[in-house]
Amino acid sequence: MQSNPQHEKPVDDPHLDPHLTRSAFAFILAGGRGSRLLQLTNWRSKPAVPFGGKFRIIDFTLSNCVNSGIRRIGVATQYKAQSLIHHLQRGWSFLDGRFDEFIDLLPAQQQVAENWYLGTADAVFQNLDVLRRNQPKYVFILSGDHVYKMDYAKMLEQHVRTCADLSVACIDVPIEEASAFGVMGLDENQRVISFAEKPKNPQPIPGQPSRAMASMGVYIFNTEFLYEQLIRDSDMKLSTHDFGKDLIPYAVSRYRVFAHNFSASCVGLKSDEPDAVPYWRDVGTIDAYWEANMELTKVTPDLNIYDEEWPIWTYQEQLPPAKFVFDDDGRRGMAIDSLVSGGNIISGAEVRRSMLFSRVRVHSFATVEDAVILPKVDIGRSARLRRVVVDKHCRIPDGMVIGYDAAEDRKRFHVTEKGITLVTPEMLGQHAHYIR
Repeated sequence: MQSNPQHEKPVDDPHLDPHLTRSAFAFILAGGRGSRLLQLTNWRSKPAVPFGGKFRIIDFTLSNCVNSGIRRIGVATQYKAQSLIHHLQRGWSFLDGRFDEFIDLLPAQQQVAENWYLGTADAVFQNLDVLRRNQPKYVFILSGDHVYKMDYAKMLEQHVRTCADLSVACIDVPIEEASAFGVMGLDENQRVISFAEKPKNPQPIPGQPSRAMASMGVYIFNTEFLYEQLIRDSDMKLSTHDFGKDLIPYAVSRYRVFAHNFSASCVGLKSDEPDAVPYWRDVGTIDAYWEANMELTKVTPDLNIYDEEWPIWTYQEQLPPAKFVFDDDGRRGMAIDSLVSGGNIISGAEVRRSMLFSRVRVHSFATVEDAVILPKVDIGRSARLRRVVVDKHCRIPDGMVIGYDAAEDRKRFHVTEKGITLVTPEMLGQHAHYIR
């Protein structure tokens, strides 16, 4: 397929269809193993990992879709998907099929061949029947494992104005971090002229040798163009069937591929602050996960989860309010600079600079500092926790101390390079997951 010569010039009409997103379909890749999150993904895929006190990571991508007006969504699942499926069924069933709004779960079903999803592009290729059945004009390819707020409608408007075959959302990152991303070279019109997936020597932004332009894993394809590229790629025996490694580099030199700067569509970016940086996080390691959660405990965090104009939707359990009891010297139930979710009881304990998910119980004389505590954790009397990530269902014994002696912690738990200690039920000799 060659670009249509009648559409080589950008569209100047400022009055684009206000309902443009209704002609789009969002395909969310949510089958990631998330191996860099270590034991935190032993029982769930990365998109299903809890984040921010009450959300899952995938909620941010899904909320971006719904808030942008894209309400035809497919979610491709593969690795340990039960937790994710459970969450989507209970928290995202409010879309109304009578208005052609839906979230379809798309597990690998070996419909095309006797194999599971072989790569990101293959996951979409194996679901071409779903796309054809819905007849979208544009298809978004999105990752389900990043935390950010983005108005996809603005990216789609640019895609149409530039008459692009493919648009790639990008964000500038420090050059020393760019090797973890797909790095793009652009011309003066934001057309992509080069694309390298995780290069050893990233190409810097012209005039900014310390920065590089990185792909966010957010793509828009014209539908017919996507079909042709997926079918072509499926026939390539040496292809890894991956968008970043195969499809995008192939398209850059042959078709109209444009970059969309995230700063133009980032929700909540302060336009009156010229040095404001768009918020986008890949919470793919324990350190990055802990840091992103800790950022939310600041007085004014970079990510605003209290924004009523761009809400983050999720599954809400029916839980009682958080409770703080006892006000005696040395036994005072309190939380400072912390986020405390529903169903929690802080009983004569101190919580500081921490993120507590739902149904957490902190018993008397315990102290919790700089901690991320996932749901249904019980912290015993006089326990002391600092700089930890505690997985769901953990029962911390009375008097246990974690996060004060790295050498001692390494005997039972995982301690990261930055000194964050990961604690799971299995590390404590508990087997909560087997009996659920």
